[in-house]
Amino acid sequence: MQGNLPPEAQEKLEQLQDLQDTAQQVAVQKNQAETELTEAQNALDELDDIDEDATMFREVGELFVKTDYDDAQENLDDKVDTLEIRVETLEKQESRVQEQFESLQSELQNMLGGAGGPSGPTGPGGAGGA
Repeated sequence: MQGNLPPEAQEKLEQLQDLQDTAQQVAVQKNQAETELTEAQNALDELDDIDEDATMFREVGELFVKTDYDDAQENLDDKVDTLEIRVETLEKQESRVQEQFESLQSELQNMLGGAGGPSGPTGPGGAGGA
């Protein structure tokens, strides 16, 4: 079917495919950031149950380095703050890509005579907000 499309429609279809790829990449990044955020929040919760004098270690690459309670809490607080911002940014990016996809899809449908109608609520990649 793509071979029969006018060049302008072919270009829009390629843009749609690129947006779909972008949406999938953003969804993967967002899921990874959400997982890291949950892990950091869980670590902070566990820290509440630990005696402040307990010996603790933090992972630095392949090593475990001795740390104290205050440093551990500060590092986890910073990590949570950073990851919350990252997730929020990725959610906004996901929304922008979704809007661009829907707009471009509508343009392509109008260009091709409105055949087919909307593809449904899943949007690009069928991620569904994961």
